Amino acid sequence: MPKKSESNHFEESINRLEKLVEKMESRETSLEQNLAWFEEGVLLVQKCQEELRISEKRVQKLIKSVDGFKIEDLK
Repeated sequence: MPKKSESNHFEESINRLEKLVEKMESRETSLEQNLAWFEEGVLLVQKCQEELRISEKRVQKLIKSVDGFKIEDLK
């Protein structure tokens, strides 16, 4: 099972990305500020993609071990 902090990190990153998009769509800030938010967003997306990749591997292992569901081996 994923650690609580890993799950929280993913959810927090998604929430932060949504807030960044809202801020950028408001058009009430400078180009420089939008670029800084965009850069932050790119880093958050990369982290989320990595977490999803790791989760996908865990799911694939579960599917392959349908006979025994050795969850402790997936950590």
